[in-house]
Amino acid sequence: MFLLIASVLCQVEPVGRWFEAFIKRRNINVSASFQELEDEKELSEESGDEELQLEEFPMLKTLDPKDWKNQDHYAVLGLGNIRYRATQKQIKAAPYEILSDPVKRRAFNSIDPTFDNSVPSKSEAKENFFEVFSPVFERNARWSNKKNVPKLGDMNSSFEEVDAFYSFWYNFDSWREFSYLDEEEKEKAECRDERRWIEKQNRAARALRKKEEMNRIRTLVDNAYSCDPRIKKFKEEEKAKKEAEKKAKVEAKRKEQEAKEKQRQAELEAARLAKEKEEEEVRQQALVAKKEKEIQKKAIKKERQKLRTTCKNWNYFSDNEADCVKMMEEVEKLCDRLELASLQCLNEALTSTTREGGKAAVVKQIEEVNEQIRREKEEAEARMRQATKSSEKSSTGGGGGSKNWPEDDLQLLIKAVNLFPAGTNSRWEVIANYMNLHSTTGIKRTAKDVINKAKSLQKLDPHQKDDINKKAFDKFKKEHGVVPQMDSAAPSERFEGSSLDSSPWTTEEQKLLEQALKTYPVNTPERWEKIAAAVPGRSKKDCMKRYKELVEMVKAKKAAQEQVMNATKVKK
Repeated sequence: MFLLIASVLCQVEPVGRWFEAFIKRRNINVSASFQELEDEKELSEESGDEELQLEEFPMLKTLDPKDWKNQDHYAVLGLGNIRYRATQKQIKAAPYEILSDPVKRRAFNSIDPTFDNSVPSKSEAKENFFEVFSPVFERNARWSNKKNVPKLGDMNSSFEEVDAFYSFWYNFDSWREFSYLDEEEKEKAECRDERRWIEKQNRAARALRKKEEMNRIRTLVDNAYSCDPRIKKFKEEEKAKKEAEKKAKVEAKRKEQEAKEKQRQAELEAARLAKEKEEEEVRQQALVAKKEKEIQKKAIKKERQKLRTTCKNWNYFSDNEADCVKMMEEVEKLCDRLELASLQCLNEALTSTTREGGKAAVVKQIEEVNEQIRREKEEAEARMRQATKSSEKSSTGGGGGSKNWPEDDLQLLIKAVNLFPAGTNSRWEVIANYMNLHSTTGIKRTAKDVINKAKSLQKLDPHQKDDINKKAFDKFKKEHGVVPQMDSAAPSERFEGSSLDSSPWTTEEQKLLEQALKTYPVNTPERWEKIAAAVPGRSKKDCMKRYKELVEMVKAKKAAQEQVMNATKVKK
């Protein structure tokens, strides 16, 4: 069902582009539509632009479309002056297949033929570092993936700014890639395997070029860092700072040591004053004790004189001269033995009594003193007997008593103990065999006898040990005092002269001789002169004789050890 609406007359005002086109047609007396007019205008403009471009860029007529890889695409577009800084809008204004594709454009930008890849050398930047390196870094900043690339700065840049600059470039993240220089295009491959092979070759070539590029950047940064005067300044400042800190530490340590030394000196001074005070107190006490002793000594002397005078006045309580002399001796004994208090008591008793009473008091005191002397004498004799008994017991415990060990055997034992030190295999059997071989007494010794006697010698008083050693040395001088000579032969080189040096060899001299024997072997010219020069205080003759004695001792030692080993084998 349709509703019929009555027509309404409306008044409108003509506007818009269609009305504008109508007005233009009416003014130029044409009947063409607006769209036709626009198309004709665009065609005329394009033909005019094409003619203009061909006239302005005659190079375009010479380019071969097949050789597109070797062409400068920015120059083709007429953007050679702005190149990589051209915006997408500018490129769209001049359409081109390579630069309109962002991936292909980046590939072409990476190998921009106008880019300067050179790196300044260290010698170029000696005088004008910033003028040389600043444009190079600005030029290479285009490859950074990160925005806001830090500037090189100037001499007034802070340490933080310089450190941030070199940290950025040492960790430079470059987007530059070299796919544009691929020698083969995988699109031209006939099969999948060939495409894979082409991709593999291209990846290897790109990686190599990328490595070379990063080495170039690293060389640039290294050269700049080594030539940067700010780095040298910072290093000098750091060095000066460390020197100042070191100096401050040394100064602090010195002050600390001075404080410790001052404290130590104060403690020493305090200790010295305390010691002086103590010594002064001891000295005062000694003076007081000395005074008291002198007073006591004077008092004793006075009491002794008083006792003597009293006894003398009473004619020593006897009319017989012999008894008087005997009593005089006893009185002197009392004066020597009695203390001050006893003398005072005795003198008081003598003063307040008669002659007979005084005699009885003196005789009683004499008997007490004599009894004390007798007890002291008995105690001393008992101690002497005990000491003698202990000495006899210790001496008889060493294998048959002292009678079985004459002086010669004791000296031979001491020599054998020194000749065969601790650590020698079957040491005491070897010492016993050595003594049995060299003893002149004919007494056979066992290892047990030798051990017991060695222990008893260790317990001897040091004076007794010195006495035994002295006797042994006197015997050595007596036996070796004169060197026997042949009747008509000249003295040999080994025993020149008529007497030997009596001083024994010390341990230090023995070590020097052994070292010299090792240093100068048998085939050394003038060997013994050099050995004697190496042992201060010893002549050539002394060294040769000592060497002979050592050889004989070694031979005797080996013989004793061999005898013990043979005896052990026989027992087994």
